Amino acid sequence: MAAVPLHTAEIGTVEDRKFTIHDFRLGNGVVMPEVTIAYETYGRLAPGGNNALLITHGFTSSHHAAGRNPANPNQPGWWDGLIGPGKAIDTDRLFVVSSNMLGSSYGSTNGASLNPRTGRPYGADFPAITVRDIVAAQKALLDSLGVRHLVAVAGPSYGGYQAFQWAVAYPQAMDAIVAVVTAPRAQNAERSLAELEARLASAPDWHGGNYYGRGGAKSVLTEMRYETLMRYGYDQQLASRFPDRAAREAAIRRLAADWAQGWDANSLVILRRATIGFDTMKDFAQIRAKVLYVLCRSDVLFPPSLAPRVMKALAEAGVEARYFEIDSDFGHSASGPEYAKWSPVLREFLAPFVARLG
Repeated sequence: MAAVPLHTAEIGTVEDRKFTIHDFRLGNGVVMPEVTIAYETYGRLAPGGNNALLITHGFTSSHHAAGRNPANPNQPGWWDGLIGPGKAIDTDRLFVVSSNMLGSSYGSTNGASLNPRTGRPYGADFPAITVRDIVAAQKALLDSLGVRHLVAVAGPSYGGYQAFQWAVAYPQAMDAIVAVVTAPRAQNAERSLAELEARLASAPDWHGGNYYGRGGAKSVLTEMRYETLMRYGYDQQLASRFPDRAAREAAIRRLAADWAQGWDANSLVILRRATIGFDTMKDFAQIRAKVLYVLCRSDVLFPPSLAPRVMKALAEAGVEARYFEIDSDFGHSASGPEYAKWSPVLREFLAPFVARLG
């Protein structure tokens, strides 16, 4: 059988893994008796534990970043074009860990999980975690896997929040971060949370977030997801597949309904609350990693107008940083489907760190 060219090689099938932390102490002093983090890995860890790269995901997405998951074999990971043998994030050289967030609905401890102290779902009583706590759980996961040093932390949107948090919380732990369609601090998080809670409360089966066995605000979740996908640029992204606008709208509504069935509404509240007070710009002087900051021309959530201030602040803090703008109409969702437009930049950025691995 002929060898598969590196640029077309695929990771293949990947499976969820789970890591459990006992007595996990949050930054506010609260101790969670048990925390489980779901994750996937691609590639192999080198004997010295120094060839790892951490992938962090967005607000409502999962840790399925590459390959094919048996639970949904027809759906490749959201950064599949970037991660794999011979790709920009080269799994022939790198051990890639894609971690789910604490509080997310895709296998990690969240609102639907049983509180060991009560035997009932946490629901609205889930502890108030922060982005720092999310990152601390990832650090414990990597330690358990034998990772001694990271080549980089990379992720889009909320994943970019985590990348910036890694850089200031564990400045010696990585060579670089890749922060994509994101910002180093959250804007209007309190107002956003209040609006979110009011929207969810409009559902008759919300029950203050303690809805387990009594609903789950699925109709409201579906409508909210539809609006989110439209803001994320899915109308433009699906235009070639569905030229007819009505057919395209129907397809997006199907995507929204499918997502709502698998998502726990409390995760929206938990993860949005976690961004209150998130601001790494004040700690930029702590950063020792090189930074690749990537935005998209048409993104309305994190527009390119953010770049000058962020890059200026990084420079003033003595951080070596590079900025790249994806030229795409796909908005906030561009980094995955438009991977070819920024993959060369990512490969070039990572190249010197990968070369050091020998």
